[in-house]
Amino acid sequence: MWVLLGIVVIVAGFLLRFHPLLVILASAIVTGVAAGLDPLTILAAFGKAFNEARYVSIIWIVLPVVGLLEAYGLQERARGLIAKMRGATVGQFLAGYMVLRQGLAAVGLTSVAGHAQTVRPLVAPIAEAAAEAQAGDLDNDRREEVKAWAAATDNIGLFFGEDIFLAIGSILLIKGLLEQYGISLEPLHLSVWAIPTAIAAFLIHGFRLWRLDRRLKRGAAATEEAA
Repeated sequence: MWVLLGIVVIVAGFLLRFHPLLVILASAIVTGVAAGLDPLTILAAFGKAFNEARYVSIIWIVLPVVGLLEAYGLQERARGLIAKMRGATVGQFLAGYMVLRQGLAAVGLTSVAGHAQTVRPLVAPIAEAAAEAQAGDLDNDRREEVKAWAAATDNIGLFFGEDIFLAIGSILLIKGLLEQYGISLEPLHLSVWAIPTAIAAFLIHGFRLWRLDRRLKRGAAATEEAA
């Protein structure tokens, strides 16, 4: 029963709002020690898990690539691109990105775009540039809000787009859960009925982006009147 101390560590760590990775690491170490494993065996288990999951390798590959692109002016070029597109707004740009994100997720390409790959180096800077074109100079709070809208658009596009793909884990999870209650559905049926949900999500989020454009426009008008 001592191995259950790892669960206690997780609960206590989350209640105290410690960093999740540190909580999980501490929990794994406590569980290993309670199970009578020596330190080298615990370290080997960590190494095997990381090597099989490849998460660490992916992080070490993505971050330097993004850093190099930014160092060579990727964000500046992205801002220049949106500056050439007269009349482009934050809402229009993010709505277009959401269509792209949903479309890629619907065919299983969930890793093509994402926060590290596209939002941080491309989508957020372009959205900021569009907001500056609409409302002039942005204060820090408004700039962070635009970044948050860029990240949220990516999340919503992925979440409501991936269920259209047959072989995604969420579809298999839903199918297995329904079968426990005697409801048998084919993955194709779940995917087909995910399409109206994705369309509704796009319309709702698109309306929110339209309101964002209106709010930026009103802010720009108020600034001009004050000047």
